[in-house]
Amino acid sequence: MQHLAEHQKGLLGVFVAAVLWSSGGLLIKLITLTPMQISFFRCGIAALTFLIIFRSSIFKVNYFTFVNALFYAGVLIFYVIAMKMTTAANAIFLQSTAPIYVLIFEPLINKTKYEKANIITIIVCFFGLFLFFLGDLTPGQLEGNLFGLLAGILFAAFFIGMRKNEKQYQQGSIFFGNILVAIIALPFAAEITELTFSNLWMVAFLGVFQIAIAYAFFTFGLKRVYAVEASIISMFEPVLNPFWVFIGYGEVPSTSAIIGGVIIITAITVRAFIMGKSALNKSKFSY
Repeated sequence: MQHLAEHQKGLLGVFVAAVLWSSGGLLIKLITLTPMQISFFRCGIAALTFLIIFRSSIFKVNYFTFVNALFYAGVLIFYVIAMKMTTAANAIFLQSTAPIYVLIFEPLINKTKYEKANIITIIVCFFGLFLFFLGDLTPGQLEGNLFGLLAGILFAAFFIGMRKNEKQYQQGSIFFGNILVAIIALPFAAEITELTFSNLWMVAFLGVFQIAIAYAFFTFGLKRVYAVEASIISMFEPVLNPFWVFIGYGEVPSTSAIIGGVIIITAITVRAFIMGKSALNKSKFSY
């Protein structure tokens, strides 16, 4: 019973993390600051929150810690820029293509063969990706889509780098990635002449809950569930993100973007389920 209870807590932890992550789109849309100004407060506050939660563990570093921090900083910045320039659906779905690039590049890095299921997943996902660039794009939306793509590519690089590094050095990458963004964005924040309470509480929420607390919930859950379960539950983020934006901001994604997003998420989820099924039957919990 205790074993089951821990597993249920893990599932809930990953789900809460996905819901918190999904809040980013709506708040970024509502905040009137520029993308780099948002990034300064969002990541500066997140770094401080990480310091409070994880304390000395974030200072365990090696070479890979800072390489991965650089990748993560790029993801954080490009995500906000994409959210401001294109629709939330486009931004989050395009970032969610990260597993595609992992499937492409990881065999090259590890010098392993491409599996048939992975090749099929890549082909299907690229078809879904193509749909994001169909139809009429408003000024700036094409650039926003490209930033979303870059966020996805860097997220894949970050994921591969984190898998290459030892676990005790991984929290440092998240912490220093946020620090790096805050440093890069500082000159833009210095241009702010007035910071309204509305903007302040929203950037604070992004830093504390959408990044730091969400990560804490995810790491808590990941220790108590199977990787395939965490992967599938995490897909609630790209589903809920544009939904919150539609409810709170009135933004309606294009039909082709919705179809493309559904194709990508379905392909990645099915692949995670199929490839993880045998491991799910054989493996044990890690706590």
